Amino acid sequence: MSVKLTVLKLGGSVITHKDKPLIPNLPAIRRLAKEIASAKLANLILVHGGGSFGHPLAKRYKIKEGFNGKASQLLGFAKTHQAMVALNKLVVDALIKEKIPAVAVSPSSLIMTKSERIHIFQEEPLTKLLQLGFVPVLFGDAVFDLDKGFTILSGDQLIAYLAIHYKAERIIVGVDVDGLFTGDPKANKEAKLLNHVALKELETLMQQIGEAQVHDVTGGMLSKIREMIPAVEKGVNVLVVNAAESKNLYKALKGERVLGTVISRL
Repeated sequence: MSVKLTVLKLGGSVITHKDKPLIPNLPAIRRLAKEIASAKLANLILVHGGGSFGHPLAKRYKIKEGFNGKASQLLGFAKTHQAMVALNKLVVDALIKEKIPAVAVSPSSLIMTKSERIHIFQEEPLTKLLQLGFVPVLFGDAVFDLDKGFTILSGDQLIAYLAIHYKAERIIVGVDVDGLFTGDPKANKEAKLLNHVALKELETLMQQIGEAQVHDVTGGMLSKIREMIPAVEKGVNVLVVNAAESKNLYKALKGERVLGTVISRL
């Protein structure tokens, strides 16, 4: 693959209505598909979050904690996975409508974790998709775990892992705020946007902010950023932008100036 890879994450808060279980934000999904198509990237992996599709079910059935031996939890795993498949179909359908050769890829069919961390990755199908010029579309998923039976694999852990594995040039994370702030911008109007954060500043910053920002079953904003650290250490730049605002994602994909936070090694 001669063209450097971009790994794109679309947050569940952007593509679903997080306060309404199993309700997609179809206008946002369609708009984002148009912006991705307009950017005309040659080498792209797309991962999306769960929002109101995955998180409520995963929380109700305690999927992240692992298998407790009850048949009801097996059904909960199946429901959680199927909800994510349903959301994934909406995303893939929108991309195909824009003539993007998007192919749904279920992480649970390629990946097994060990104590919630990716341990086995059957890379061949995904690698072949990229080599042929497809756009694989993965998602945060309920996956099987060697220690716990099963767990939740966050899209954030997934994008960092894939970026490292495929030596990506950059990760773009589309969320519903303008980037990384000194606090939760939805709760604290005094919170300030950080335009650039170097790796050496990140841990100190995260300690100062604490875990005050919005949480879901895969953690809050800081947990998402923490997952990016291994990729940043390998020289992969991360750009966090507000994908809920029109044209921001397009500008980010094109490398144009856009409001957001860059996280880099230096």
